[in-house]
Amino acid sequence: MIKTNFAFYASKVLADIAKDLIYFPVWWYTKGAWKMLAWIKNFLHNMLKSLALLVWVKNLFVPMYGQRDIAGFFISFFMRLFQIIFRSLAFLFFVILSLIAIIIWLSLPIVLIYQIVLQFNG
Repeated sequence: MIKTNFAFYASKVLADIAKDLIYFPVWWYTKGAWKMLAWIKNFLHNMLKSLALLVWVKNLFVPMYGQRDIAGFFISFFMRLFQIIFRSLAFLFFVILSLIAIIIWLSLPIVLIYQIVLQFNG
């Protein structure tokens, strides 16, 4: 039986640290990964709303400023087409950035363990 408070609480703290170290990879690849994916889904949804890409696509054939002559139609069509192309490229950038974030999230513990093992063996 442990007689001092220091030894008793030190054993509790060490047991808690050991439990956290064992549970960390489980959390990282289950709950943590789901939270990361939910955050990325929310981020991409907000970026899609912020870029208003669907609004530009929806109004592609609607003349701007109510100008219904042929010149106004062509100017508004090509202006919106230009906006759709560049906003789509911006959204594609955010999708690629999100995919990179997911890859980093999933590979970070493996890289960390590899680096620790490398330091001990080197």
